[in-house]
Amino acid sequence: MRAPEHRSPLQGGRRRRGAARRLATGLMLLAILAVSGAVYLAYVHEGPRERAAARPSPDTPTAPAPAAGGSLAPRSPAPVRLTGVDAFRARFRKPPSATLVFDVDSGEVLYRSHPLRVLPMASLTKIMTALLVARQSRPKEPVRITAQALRYSGTGVGLLPKGKRVRLEALLNGLMIVSANDAAIALAIHTSGSQRRFVGLMNEQAHLWGLTCTSFASAHGLERGNRSCAADLAVMTRLAMRNKRIAQIARRSSVSFRFPIEGGKLYLAGHNPLIRLRYPGAIGLKTGYTDDAGRCFVGVARRNGRQLGVVVLDSPDPGRQSAKLLDLAFQAR
Repeated sequence: MRAPEHRSPLQGGRRRRGAARRLATGLMLLAILAVSGAVYLAYVHEGPRERAAARPSPDTPTAPAPAAGGSLAPRSPAPVRLTGVDAFRARFRKPPSATLVFDVDSGEVLYRSHPLRVLPMASLTKIMTALLVARQSRPKEPVRITAQALRYSGTGVGLLPKGKRVRLEALLNGLMIVSANDAAIALAIHTSGSQRRFVGLMNEQAHLWGLTCTSFASAHGLERGNRSCAADLAVMTRLAMRNKRIAQIARRSSVSFRFPIEGGKLYLAGHNPLIRLRYPGAIGLKTGYTDDAGRCFVGVARRNGRQLGVVVLDSPDPGRQSAKLLDLAFQAR
């Protein structure tokens, strides 16, 4: 009869230690997976402005950075920093629906009220139109005035000669100084071949710059589908003021050009409320109005080496409210 097999304590210890090692390895793998999942979720929920890295020149096409999986991640070439606290307080009996005051050079935000609220932006749309046109054209380029450019509503140059060619820079001035919708249509067709393709380019650029509040339905902004927020408009403002052609136009109260019309001259008078109020240091930028959007304004002023911008959307009095906000900002720091 065979004696029963006895296992030595040494053999049992080895097996128990092996099981313990396998358990420890499993727990370690679970911990790694948990940490990786947390990092992934933090990245996914992080906004495009926080993921933005370099600041490419606004005069060259923005090259989006590769993201995980090989897709293209949007980035802002001129971000505004919504972190931190306001540098001052402002009270209005009837405040704008959204407000932002910021340093145009650094992107530091000095005051905010509903900065990410998405609202109709009316003719502030033309800031993006001007950016794309200025990047892809030269001042002396001849622009043919098509029948489409003459089928516009709202504000316009009003004297564009059908079938003739006019200097692009005259139309760019009309776009920014008098908010001319006929000039916006003519420039869009000249740049992209059709209004539809140009609007596609506008939306593509907004995506590449990480303007998550912004969408465009036209080059002029009359439709309610042209929507943005104060933070995105501040980014567009920073880019516009870096562009020498746009910045030079934006500071003008009036201008005249040789033009193929009776008399040979085109006179344009602007309606920037800060410039009309003779606000000290006012140098830009753009007004907007529709029934849906209310009165909108992006203003820029420079004093003592500081360049500050203000965005007010749906304001009862854009000029006076912007002047008050800029006064408080210049006094704050």
